[in-house]
Amino acid sequence: MKTLFSIVLIWFITLASVARDFDNVEIKVTNARANVYMLQGSGGNIGVLATDVGLLLVDDQFAPLATKIESAMKSIVDKELMYIVNTHFHGDHTGSNSHFAHKAPIFAHQKVRERLSNQAAEKSVALPVVTYEQGINIYLSDEQIQLSHFPSAHTDGDTIVYFKKANVLHTGDLFFEIGFPYIDLNNGGSIQGYLTAVRKIIAQMPDDVVIIPGHGKLTNKVRYQAFADMIAYSIKRVSGFIDDGKSKQAILKLGIGENYQHWSWHFITEEKWLKTLIADL
Repeated sequence: MKTLFSIVLIWFITLASVARDFDNVEIKVTNARANVYMLQGSGGNIGVLATDVGLLLVDDQFAPLATKIESAMKSIVDKELMYIVNTHFHGDHTGSNSHFAHKAPIFAHQKVRERLSNQAAEKSVALPVVTYEQGINIYLSDEQIQLSHFPSAHTDGDTIVYFKKANVLHTGDLFFEIGFPYIDLNNGGSIQGYLTAVRKIIAQMPDDVVIIPGHGKLTNKVRYQAFADMIAYSIKRVSGFIDDGKSKQAILKLGIGENYQHWSWHFITEEKWLKTLIADL
């Protein structure tokens, strides 16, 4: 069941990226703090470090948006692209790899390269050329960019990107500020692993960190903690129902509860979130 659900969701993402009209998408640039920026268009949020010696790009959305992303990035500082980071392998975060790969090397966890290599539909997507198991540091100008891997969370290849001097964190899809998270059970993700990762990240980040989430608006640690609390509550609620012998349909009818119903959004509705929990717990 979880395999079918994951396949359907990936199909939905792929179909949406093909069918969507990107002509009217505008890339919005928001300063996170210091020389770190968030770019929003269609797909996962993009991070940009803009220095006087070059640029670093975190994720790159869908291929049809590549030139718009490049223009937005160069509007901050008109310097060469030096490095690219993929936080995970999903197409709304790696779709423009093929456009940017000839300009700079792509860094990612080794599972990202494996996942992209194994997908026939993604053959045109350029692969990471620098991979790691636990993490790696990149130094650009006076900034230290810390890449840290968290296993079995959103996928099996998730990386967070922390700009140490600026004190800005890009979580990739280890944070859906917009609502319930998507957890890719068919590609190494897990509910418990996701919560473990989120809790570890929160514990190690300064209280005043600025957060660029995978999806949603620029935010902070307080909101990230609320997100963690929602996941912990969801696990406890659904696990309790399962232990009581309740059927899938009964659990769906009982729902997530009034405190978190408003976390539902168009991609991960309350029903989809509950089905993910049921499949993995």
